[in-house]
Amino acid sequence: MNSSPITTIVFDLGGVLIDWNPRYLYQKLIPDEQEMNRFLSTITTPDWNEEQDAGRTIAEGTALLVQQHPEHRELIEHFYGRWPEMLGGAIQGTVEVLTELRASGRYHLYALTNWSEETFPVALQQFEFLHWFEGIVVSGTEKSRKPFPDFYHTLFTRYSIEPGQALFIDDNERNILAAQAVGMQTVHFQSAEQLRAELLRRGLLSA
Repeated sequence: MNSSPITTIVFDLGGVLIDWNPRYLYQKLIPDEQEMNRFLSTITTPDWNEEQDAGRTIAEGTALLVQQHPEHRELIEHFYGRWPEMLGGAIQGTVEVLTELRASGRYHLYALTNWSEETFPVALQQFEFLHWFEGIVVSGTEKSRKPFPDFYHTLFTRYSIEPGQALFIDDNERNILAAQAVGMQTVHFQSAEQLRAELLRRGLLSA
């Protein structure tokens, strides 16, 4: 296991600092929970959404899905038409951790996120803490995404980051394994409390 001193901490955003969930919108649109879950798992799937995160335009992604499922046109169009309603707010405990890391002045802070270039400005406007990072690499802008190695290397190259001295925090194990493969140290995020405990254990936060 890599034990190099940490100089840089890299955060994922959705699921770590920002509570984003399509269910916040679709529970308003599809009252039956079982039917809602079926729609989200078989129509507006995570794989479909990730293509927009990787640079496909919202217009292209929506048109493709409507063509495949014309009977669900209105529900499909609401996915991005009412996208801000999927934002549940900040994950406050993690924001507090970020606040303390920033105040310590000991680390370079960055974010590496799978996010559509077209919706990311909404988050930038809504969440002040996104402006605390020295840099944010957004998949939709780069036309690549986690877990592909080139996306991580974009972060390293752009900001002169030594992977072995960087700690990556993400809630998706797939992305954690990919980060380890390119040499980063990692924390698989489960909760703000678990993250705080892990950073304390590593001596990266003060008790």
